[in-house]
Amino acid sequence: MTTYNVALNFEDGVTRVIQCDEDEKVTDAAFRQKINLPMDCRDGVCGTCKCFAEKGEYELEFYMDESMSDEEAEEGYVLTCQMTPESDCVLRVPASSAVCKTAPEAVEAEVLGVDNLSETSFGLRVKLAKPIGFLPGQYVNVTVPGTGKHRSYSFSSAPGAVEATFLIRNLPGGVMSSYLGEQAKAGDSVTLTGPMGAFYLRPIERAQLWLAGGTGLAPFLSMLEQVAEQGSDQAITLYYAVTRAADLVELERLKTVATKVGNVTVITILAAEDDAHERKGFVTDHVTVEDLNDGDCDVYLCGPPPMVDAVRDHFGKVGVEPANFYFEKFNPTEVEEEAT
Repeated sequence: MTTYNVALNFEDGVTRVIQCDEDEKVTDAAFRQKINLPMDCRDGVCGTCKCFAEKGEYELEFYMDESMSDEEAEEGYVLTCQMTPESDCVLRVPASSAVCKTAPEAVEAEVLGVDNLSETSFGLRVKLAKPIGFLPGQYVNVTVPGTGKHRSYSFSSAPGAVEATFLIRNLPGGVMSSYLGEQAKAGDSVTLTGPMGAFYLRPIERAQLWLAGGTGLAPFLSMLEQVAEQGSDQAITLYYAVTRAADLVELERLKTVATKVGNVTVITILAAEDDAHERKGFVTDHVTVEDLNDGDCDVYLCGPPPMVDAVRDHFGKVGVEPANFYFEKFNPTEVEEEAT
């Protein structure tokens, strides 16, 4: 019997991946795995279990107009009590994980090694007690050994692997940075809780413009790994913006995966005036109307809040709005704690 993975992305950003048999309704599979999706009638009548299918093939059985219109079904809405998957799927659930009696999953991991990629970034490699089902672009909370604290990082590795990798900014005095730079050793135990976040790769149906600021490259590495595996005929343009040349880490890996995909253009930008480079300044100095494909493109951005705000303003200045704009703003936790 064939079994499919169905990612349930709850409105609070928590994602749980369940296994659903080819002849099993999604609601039943979720309940079997102790997740109570909103439900009342189980007969396609009430509409309580209505979700939005962002990805995947499936069959819908009976539903009444009062529960879901044919127009909604054509748009991608489903009733999980009447939905049988025919491929891996991603469902957006209009309820919190707590309401559905679930929570982020905690998975133990063993530190395999820490790579000093530059003065400003580390690479963390861990071996998972079991693979974590996540959507490429999402993050987990990683415990910092000996501190009772955790920090949030996006996966830079592909979903479903036994080993996971993270690209982490070296923040002087930071809890995780101090651990990675001074104490970490192979065999240390950490706990990963998640996955979480609404920043993840949707089905690629048009040209892609990806904008990475510094260690914001991490989720795009994960995304590219999945595209390399699944394939895509759409062009992907990735701008990778950092301060100095030394901050351009993971370039070899990035270029290797991009070559596997085959239709990826990687553009690097440096902000520091005293570093020689083909492109200087900020992303907004270089993103063109052509990059935006007259609006027929999806834009993904992972970077600090000022970068997100500047790119949004840039759309207005050039007079082009993308079909979709997905972004992840990040601030070091230490900065957020100081501000509160």
